[in-house]
Amino acid sequence: MTISGGDTSRLRRINLVTTLRALRGQGPLSLTEVTRRTGLSRPTVESLTEELLGSGWLKELPPQPGHMGRPARLFSFHATGDYVLGVDIGSYSIRAAVADLDGTVVASRTERVSADAGRSVRLAAVRATAVKALASAEVGSAQLATVCVGTTGVVSHDGRVKRCVGLPEWDGLDLAGELGADFDCPVLVENDCNLAALTEGWIGEAQGVDDVAFVLSGVRTGAGLLIGGRVHRGRGGAAGEIGALPLLGWHRATSHLTGYPKMPADILPQEAAEYVFAQARTGEPAARWAVEQYAHDLAEGIAALVLALDPELVVIGGGVSRSGDVLLEPLRRHLDPLCLEPPALAVSTLSDQAVVLGAVRLALDHVDARLYDVDTMLPEPSS
Repeated sequence: MTISGGDTSRLRRINLVTTLRALRGQGPLSLTEVTRRTGLSRPTVESLTEELLGSGWLKELPPQPGHMGRPARLFSFHATGDYVLGVDIGSYSIRAAVADLDGTVVASRTERVSADAGRSVRLAAVRATAVKALASAEVGSAQLATVCVGTTGVVSHDGRVKRCVGLPEWDGLDLAGELGADFDCPVLVENDCNLAALTEGWIGEAQGVDDVAFVLSGVRTGAGLLIGGRVHRGRGGAAGEIGALPLLGWHRATSHLTGYPKMPADILPQEAAEYVFAQARTGEPAARWAVEQYAHDLAEGIAALVLALDPELVVIGGGVSRSGDVLLEPLRRHLDPLCLEPPALAVSTLSDQAVVLGAVRLALDHVDARLYDVDTMLPEPSS
């Protein structure tokens, strides 16, 4: 069989990817260890590491002291060759996180924004928060490989918010286009619940679980789905939008908490749920009743997801996740009779970081897709 030049070039690209994967997320490795992990020959690994060193994707570390004979050369993935930026656009706050290519967050920033802020004001807050996060990280925008933004609403594949009831003037916003002019790299836009679900599968309660329903419950209630370990967006990005069904209880669920009759006048709307759960924890009857009604309505929508998806796990996140000790028992009690096969229930430990970390993860996935694409040339890091 004759091997063409194109075949050998592609084979080398495959071997480069194999070598990168062996070194990615690991500590310093010697050539001997890289050879063992890749199954490639020693001369091939030596040639590949030299190419990856020259391109900037690897760095060589000083030899470890105290060894007899010729010290082994040590290599590691150059995780700070590029960075990614994740942004979470919420009703009351904007969060931004800068991470290296190993997913380590090097700086983050949170800025408050009014819930009734219009499009221009909220976009200005997004830009300001991103700039401050980058400044804290001492990372220039030219060092960004990908930006990912999470937002409430139904998001199209091209980054347009097709429908949004949670943010003023957000319907129809070309968010990818608006922010794309601010960066010299791809800007991705994804639904916030989908990003939170992605985070749970990455570093949260859903690690190693294939089929998961993530329920983001706080000021509003929404859901993100993992099927086969991957985010399921559906045909138009609207998968999981159970709250659109008025016959289910999600549209009224939070009203049981915000309508608590003993709510102090100085409690902010975004703090109402936590206050009611705290009162319920002490046994206050009206608060316990409010939580009971909230759990009933939440269970209706979760049951619809469970009957459609049959997930192994349902993760509850968002603001109410801090009150899992109060919520899980009534939620389990209302949910189980509605399900043919009741799933496991877990409360997220990621609190308000789930969406912004999911944006980081999706941005990293985009970088990986380019880095590991054997049909294209190896991209160069920015630094």
